[in-house]
Amino acid sequence: MKHFALFLILLTSFQATSQVLNAESLRKVTDTSGFTGSASLDFSIKKDVNDYFGFRSNVHLQYKMNNHLVLLKNDIEFQRIEGNKFSNSGITHLRYNYKIFPKVRWEIFGQAQYNKVSKINFRGLIGTGPRFKLSNSEAYNIYLGTLVMYEQEELDDGVTPLQRDFRGSAYFSFSLYPRENITIISTTYYQPRIDLISDYRVSSQSSLLIKMFDDFSFKTTYTFIYDRFPAVGIPNSQYNFSSGIAYIFD
Repeated sequence: MKHFALFLILLTSFQATSQVLNAESLRKVTDTSGFTGSASLDFSIKKDVNDYFGFRSNVHLQYKMNNHLVLLKNDIEFQRIEGNKFSNSGITHLRYNYKIFPKVRWEIFGQAQYNKVSKINFRGLIGTGPRFKLSNSEAYNIYLGTLVMYEQEELDDGVTPLQRDFRGSAYFSFSLYPRENITIISTTYYQPRIDLISDYRVSSQSSLLIKMFDDFSFKTTYTFIYDRFPAVGIPNSQYNFSSGIAYIFD
């Protein structure tokens, strides 16, 4: 593997398990063919009414050759509240990207996930659609994607039947580089059910990365998730705010 990155989040963070994967966080902009990748291990501790402990492992591989790009991401998270047994969640995401024109790419993706905390026994997705680059500047990148996907979802709330639906997935993403040592990345997804527009999900994630010295950077990320019809007993909105130290090398 030609490039490899290891992110180690060291500071305590507020956690909420995401239900919409931010695929833009997988991408590494490069003109070089071959493999790039990253691996991370995150820890979180919180005490309010309950004691909370959690940790997450993340593996990302990316392979580029000419007009072809393949992304693979696997996330696994374990959470324990007040000494109870661990509740876990996981997402595996595979995406293929083909450059049709300099600013237009076609994407195909598949995803499988489970989330015990959010009562998702299984959610499977497969979809396709175009991705457009809207910028020319080296100081920033702007992208717009419009996809259609098929979803199968099984919830563990004892009420909701097995769901099989088609959803749209539109996203807007930008990356800013105001200074050599500062990067700002933000992505927002809107995913409505095609036959019932009132059934939708919104996900927004923004990250700030500040290089401190050598291969060390400070990173802070805020994520917000809204699900119009989650499992019974699960809130509509969830959020995640995390800060830490990142060690990155190629």
